[in-house]
Amino acid sequence: MSAIRASHVYKIFGRRSEAGVKQLKSGATRDELRDQGLTAAVIDASFEVNPGEIFVVMGLSGSGKSTLIRTVNGLLPITDGEMYIHDQPLSGLSKLDLRRVRRENVSMVFQHFALLPHRTVGENAAYGLQIKGINRADREAKANEALEMVGLGGWGGYSPSELSGGMQQRVGLARALAAGTDIMLMDEAFSALDPLIRRGMQDQLIELQQKLEKTVLFITHDLNEAMRLGDRIAMMRDGRIEQIGTAEQILNDPASNYVARFVADVDRTRVLTAGSIAEPPYAVTGAESGPQVAHKLLREHQPSWLLVVSRDRKPVGIVWEDDVAEAVRKGSSELPYSATHEMPVVEADTPINELFERSAQHRSPLVVVDERGRVVGVIPRVTLLTAATPSNGVPDEDEDEEEEA
Repeated sequence: MSAIRASHVYKIFGRRSEAGVKQLKSGATRDELRDQGLTAAVIDASFEVNPGEIFVVMGLSGSGKSTLIRTVNGLLPITDGEMYIHDQPLSGLSKLDLRRVRRENVSMVFQHFALLPHRTVGENAAYGLQIKGINRADREAKANEALEMVGLGGWGGYSPSELSGGMQQRVGLARALAAGTDIMLMDEAFSALDPLIRRGMQDQLIELQQKLEKTVLFITHDLNEAMRLGDRIAMMRDGRIEQIGTAEQILNDPASNYVARFVADVDRTRVLTAGSIAEPPYAVTGAESGPQVAHKLLREHQPSWLLVVSRDRKPVGIVWEDDVAEAVRKGSSELPYSATHEMPVVEADTPINELFERSAQHRSPLVVVDERGRVVGVIPRVTLLTAATPSNGVPDEDEDEEEEA
C-alpha cells in the first residue's frame, strides 16, 4: 500500500476549469488556457510515495509544486484525477472525513513557520493534539517529547518571538511530530533560513527520519537540497512532472534536455555513491585456490590483478599478475598471500567525494562491500574519475523542440 498516490491529477484555477482539463487532454497548451483566464497549475501528475520514504518534489517558482502538495491533504480540491491517502480516495470524502484524515494521517510544516504568537512554544507544539481533543497533560508530554527530538528541550515556556528563525522552524517541525501522523508534508520548509541553519535542519530531518521512518513529501526549489534529502525526486516544469527517480538516476539519465540542464552544475561527487559506480571485478578467485587457477584466470581475462575473496564473498586481498607468475615458476601449491597486497575497502553508500584520497594512495582498485561486508564490485581509478564528470548523453536542444512540437 502506498502512503500517497496521485493518479493523473489536474488542478486548474478559474471559471470552467473542467473544460480546461478537456482542452489540455486534447493537446491545448498552458499558454492557450491562460489566454482564456485559466491557470493550469498542475497537469496530469501521477506519482506514488512509499511508506517511510522522503519524496521530494522539486521545481522553480511557478512549476506547480506548492499547489500539488496542497492537493495531497485536500486543502485544494483537484479539478480532475484522483489523490489517495493509504489507498483511500480523497474526492469522495465529506468535509468532516477530510478533516479527520488531516488530523490522523497528515501533518504539514510550512515555509513561514505558521506559529501562533499568543501561544508559548510548548502550546504551539501541542496545538495539533489540542485539535484532536487530547487532554492537557498528555498533549504537554507529547509536545515536550517532540521538542526534545528537535533540540528544543526546555524551551516550551518561551514565546515564539524570543526564538531565532531556525528555532521557530524547529517548533513547526515539533508540532508535526507531536501530532503523531505517519505522513508529513513540508512545503519549502527550510527555504527561509540562512544557509548554515538550513543545512542543520536538513541534517536533523535526516536523523529524525532514520529514527521515526515517517513518510515525508518535501517541496523545494533548491536542487542541492532535493538531491541531499530525497530518496526519490520528482522534477516539475510548467505544471507537469518531467522525471521521477533517485538522485543518481536523474544525474546519470536525465529524461529531457531541461532536466539535464538543471542538474548540469550539481556536484556529482556529493550525490553519487560508491555502490552506484562500482563495476564487477574483472576476475575473482577464491582464497583456497592455488597459483595455477589464478594464472589461468589471468590468461583468460587479461587483467593485471585478481580479487581474492572468502567463501562468503568477503574480500581477502588483491593479488597481482607478477606475483602469481612468480608463484607458478616456483611450483607453489598455494596462492602467495605474502603477495596479496593491501586493498582499500569502502562501503557502498560512501559518497564518491570521499573516495579520491583513498584511491590515490593505492595501486589497486577500491573494493566496494555491502552492509554485511560482502563484495558488490570494484572501482578502478579511471572509473572514479569518469564518474566525477557529467555525462555527454544529453538530448540535443533540437530533440526537445521536436518532442514539444
